[in-house]
Amino acid sequence: MADRDELRSQLHDAFEGADYPVHNQMDLVPALPNGPATKFESGDTSFTAMEIATRLSGHQEFPYEDVDSLVDDVMAGLEKEDMI
Repeated sequence: MADRDELRSQLHDAFEGADYPVHNQMDLVPALPNGPATKFESGDTSFTAMEIATRLSGHQEFPYEDVDSLVDDVMAGLEKEDMI
C-alpha cells in the first residue's frame, strides 16, 4: 500500500523546480530529474511522470500558479484513477 504523504513529498520535490506558472504538462518536464521517466514509488506502488501525465490529463486544470495546487490535483487524480 502506498504512503500518500511519501508520494506527496516526492511529487512536491520533483515539481517544485518548475518555472511557475506552468501552462501545460510540457512545462513540467525540465524540472524532473529524469524527465518523463522520473519514477515515484511508495510501498508496492510505482509509476513514472509519463504515466501520471497520460492517466491524469483529465484531472488537471492548467495553468498552475504554484507547486502545491499542482500536487493537490495530481494526488486527487491518482486516487480517482485508483493508482493509490
